[in-house]
Amino acid sequence: MYRIEEPTYFYLLTIIPAMIVIFLLVLWWKKRTQRKFSNSTLLEKLAPNASTFKTTIKLIFLLLGITFLIISLTNPKMGTKLKTVKREGVDVVFALDVSKSMLAEDIAPNRLEKAKQIISKTIDRLGSDRVGIIIYAGNSYPLLPITTDHAAANMFLQNANPDMVSSQGTAINEALELAKTYYNNDEQTNRFLIIISDGEDHQEETKQVAQNLANEGVKIYTVGVGTERGSPIPMRLNGAMIGYKKDNKGETVITKRVPEVLQGIADASNGKYIDGNITENPVSEIAEIIANAEKSEFETKQFSDYKDQFQWFLVLGLLFLIMDIFLFEKKTKWLKKADLFNEEKSKN
Repeated sequence: MYRIEEPTYFYLLTIIPAMIVIFLLVLWWKKRTQRKFSNSTLLEKLAPNASTFKTTIKLIFLLLGITFLIISLTNPKMGTKLKTVKREGVDVVFALDVSKSMLAEDIAPNRLEKAKQIISKTIDRLGSDRVGIIIYAGNSYPLLPITTDHAAANMFLQNANPDMVSSQGTAINEALELAKTYYNNDEQTNRFLIIISDGEDHQEETKQVAQNLANEGVKIYTVGVGTERGSPIPMRLNGAMIGYKKDNKGETVITKRVPEVLQGIADASNGKYIDGNITENPVSEIAEIIANAEKSEFETKQFSDYKDQFQWFLVLGLLFLIMDIFLFEKKTKWLKKADLFNEEKSKN
């Protein structure tokens, strides 16, 4: 398992394409200037040992040297031992609504991005608790199984979008059913399910499913995003706005937050409904609830004894730079005799 200690140094790799562009411009300028003063035959006589091929090789060595030196600055580390670690925490599963209605922009930037902010900030405030993520619309999809890797959770979360779910709609009970499979530790005494949605549920049995899940020891909290006044659903193509979603009659669809549905789910499971339009409110409340919950001990495997590996990249970088210094731009005698590109034969 690898770990990058200073990933910000990867931004320095942007100088590589810049150097390539500069090299091509200089090469073009040289050729253009040379043609002003002489033709190719005379230039060959004046500089018979000039080699564009070796100039290109020198550039490649230089770029490889710089690339490996930059990688060494990031200080890659490798975990050499997998060990079992005992930790204390609770299991928290987030059920994120990714239906089309969540693209409504009645709260900035839109309901879906607001929901992602709430989940991300809540994860950042968790301790050693395990987290999992479910996304749902017309059906549900396991985005991330229960894990202690909070960085991975945030990474997967950012990629969540309506296109990841095969059918549209809002079926909260689908997410509730899937959540049952997430809590695989029978010894875990505290299990939390956080549902973040606009509440436009299209199935009647949701409350009963929520109550059944609560009977199994899962504490359900619901977070509502969006306004009760509502907003149209923007339709985009390649990022460009092309209009708003319309119904079968050609009228613009207005989607509204339905807090009654989310409140009903929370009441059926002895949980709580939280308004999520101001990010800090649900984040603080949920984080406090989880922090005060009784923690259970569980085992997890993780890599340890990470060792620095920067020296290998440093040696490679210096090696390529030394090769660049000692490689001359003139044609090598044995390479010239080999005539790999049939340059001499074509002249004859």
